[in-house]
Amino acid sequence: MTYPDDALLDAVASGAHHDPHAVLGLHATRDDEGGAVWTVRARRPLAHSVVAVFTDGTRVPLEHVREGIWEGTRGGDAGAYEIVTTYEDGSEWRVDDPYRHPPTIGELDLHLIGEGRHEQLWLALGAHPRVSDGSIGTAFTVWAPNAQAVRVIGDFNGWDGTAHAMRSMGSSGVWEIFIPGVEAGTTYKFALRTKNGYWVEKADPMARWAEVPPATASVVVDTSYEWGDQAWMDERAAAPALSRPMSIYELHLGSWRPGLSYREAADPLVDYVTAHGFTHVEFLPLAEHPFGGSWGYQVTGYYSPTSRFGHPDDLRHLIDRLHQAGIGVIMDWVPGHFPKDEWALARFDGEPLYEHADPRRGEHRDWGTLIFDYGRNEVRNFLVANALYWLQEFHVDGLRVDAVASMLYLDYSREPGEWEPNVHGGRENLEAIRFLQEVNATAYKRYPGISIIAEESTSFPGVTAPTDHAGLGFGFKWNMGWMNDTLQYIARDPMYRGHHEGELSFSFVYAFSENFILPISHDEVVHGKGSLFGRMPGDHWQKLANMRAFLAFMWGHPGKQLLFMGQEFGQMSEWSEGRSLDWWMLDQPSHAQLASFVSTLNGVYRDESALWSRDTDGSAFSRIGGPVWNPNVIAFARRDGHGHTVAVVCNFSGVPVRPHELDLPEAGVWREILNSDAQEYGGSGVGNLGVVHADENGRASMALPPLGVLWLRHDPDARIPSATHD
Repeated sequence: MTYPDDALLDAVASGAHHDPHAVLGLHATRDDEGGAVWTVRARRPLAHSVVAVFTDGTRVPLEHVREGIWEGTRGGDAGAYEIVTTYEDGSEWRVDDPYRHPPTIGELDLHLIGEGRHEQLWLALGAHPRVSDGSIGTAFTVWAPNAQAVRVIGDFNGWDGTAHAMRSMGSSGVWEIFIPGVEAGTTYKFALRTKNGYWVEKADPMARWAEVPPATASVVVDTSYEWGDQAWMDERAAAPALSRPMSIYELHLGSWRPGLSYREAADPLVDYVTAHGFTHVEFLPLAEHPFGGSWGYQVTGYYSPTSRFGHPDDLRHLIDRLHQAGIGVIMDWVPGHFPKDEWALARFDGEPLYEHADPRRGEHRDWGTLIFDYGRNEVRNFLVANALYWLQEFHVDGLRVDAVASMLYLDYSREPGEWEPNVHGGRENLEAIRFLQEVNATAYKRYPGISIIAEESTSFPGVTAPTDHAGLGFGFKWNMGWMNDTLQYIARDPMYRGHHEGELSFSFVYAFSENFILPISHDEVVHGKGSLFGRMPGDHWQKLANMRAFLAFMWGHPGKQLLFMGQEFGQMSEWSEGRSLDWWMLDQPSHAQLASFVSTLNGVYRDESALWSRDTDGSAFSRIGGPVWNPNVIAFARRDGHGHTVAVVCNFSGVPVRPHELDLPEAGVWREILNSDAQEYGGSGVGNLGVVHADENGRASMALPPLGVLWLRHDPDARIPSATHD
């Protein structure tokens, strides 16, 4: 047998060797007569004596060789064994040997990781409780191709990883070890020796749970959640989200009702969203992040639900309860950049790894963060699999992808000379484009009925076009142009709005160029912008009337809707992640009436398929005019595929208009199914007694309320009463 030399033993003893399993553990050789001889080596510094005890009862005393490494031999068959160590004080420790266990990651996994095609990467890398050769423990795997050595450190070894050095799995860059006795709840990190010879301690990029910030260790987690939402999942897969109603309630869980865990928030959130009629909730990012003031948009644990609100299974419970109540779940996802925290992804193994090595492409100027290297197979795989992880493991119904514009352009927020053109000399980030196409195509293939939503603020073409038509493949895009124009319009005094009608109607020109969501998001109620209520002109009554009119126009406009929490009851103060919403405002009758209006708005919207079934079909939309043009009146019609028509008539002036003549699309009776000026919502009560009649040419005369919106549904079966009618 060839014995290890002193240099090799020293490297293994210090936990600095790339393949400690080649020395430690059980190794076969042959004696002079060809018989099997098994050599057992274990690292036990400071031990008085060491014995390997095999399951067949054989005891093999080990002798000290060098630097705390002990060795002994036995003949016969190999077998499982434990190491019994006695120290000078007489204490004895009996433990399984991690170095006797075979690799817990297979060749196929390593091949797929290298190719960047492992769609369930979270099952291969990270920390996984399991049974190996009869022993209960945890398998640890990590990708660190530039490291010279890697150790697992944690509360189970006093954060000294010299006894738990990992083995390199070759050119894949993956390191692996199975550690017996390590159970769920154990905190750990990886210690990595860089090319320069110094050690860095890093949280696990693939950790599925973490300590509560500001602590930064990863946590071994085992999950056994039993879902109860199969009916929802089946129904979701039956039709694309585009053909369904979608009104989204966006919330920041930590400030919606502070102090609630995932489980504690489940029932009140379900009750609240149900009462107000929203079809979906959208959570600001729930992946682990160290700084609460980032609202979750600077992620350090992409596979770890934030521990601020409980265990990962508690988040599953929250999503499950929402699904069982018929409410979809969208989560914000941030693949565009990550923070520079030294214990996280930045220079993970001592070199640029997850980030692009060229600072012209790897550093984000606006946010002081790092940009992923989308051209590297393993990094692209890390992100694609992460999207699939949330869809698969947490049953989320959609991902809203943050800051897509910053990913698409190499010159985003950069001056000339600060960016490098692509291979064609252009400004588009071709690698990021390919990544977005891959994640969208893969997600939609695996999970029918989901929604992948782009927050994209430019006019980049084909954001929601299919990838096989050279599009990015998103299901929806936030309509940032509509948001900016309408907020600018609605903030104007009604006296001057007539001169700016184009701000409100310009969106009709491009409303069908993409699959749009109309967002009034968290970004519009922070950083000195005030609340949506605060932007409205006039006194308190007029502000509330403007709010109702704005929301009724928004819900009637082609596209899906998103509203940030607090705006449904007209919160007056700007949102802050550090405090609760102003729930006390619901004790004010006028604001409770606004919340009631939003409930009605959502209810009528869901009942009227004309308002959502053909959002991207320009032939299902038409502007409505009359014999006299009034720049303060915006009117249009929406149609479904079954002959139902809804007209949306908006009067954004501060006075009622009566009579107002309008050419409706069809003759006959039009039911007033929504009036934002109704007295029950705090309005003045101007309306048409529930019915508008259009003559044989479609001409109708009606009263339009001040700062009000009417929704009129055509009733083809209604009979118009007359003096001669029986």
